[in-house]
Amino acid sequence: MKKLLAKLGVAAAIAVTALSGTVETTSAQGLDIYVGPGRHRPPPPDYDNPRFDRRRGCDPREAMDVARSYGLRRARVVDVTPRRVIVDGFTRRGPDTMMFANVRGCPLIGR
Repeated sequence: MKKLLAKLGVAAAIAVTALSGTVETTSAQGLDIYVGPGRHRPPPPDYDNPRFDRRRGCDPREAMDVARSYGLRRARVVDVTPRRVIVDGFTRRGPDTMMFANVRGCPLIGR
């Protein structure tokens, strides 16, 4: 009898936990209030800015900034290819190299 009650208790506990996982929590409705003539539009790109690149690649200065944010000191661009931008510098452990993809945003592809 004890085994039967123990099995029923375990089965009930499993059922309760399974049901609690399927119950959705209530959430408030989204409410958007716009005041003014319309939605905000971003300004047009600044074509006169030297940092604006029409091909949307990784600017070497931007790659150095990203490398500095990763902790690379005395960062300098060593090579720029159509696929990647290579930056050399120093970390606490010594010399280090970082490779960034030559696309918009300069994502890190190797260290």
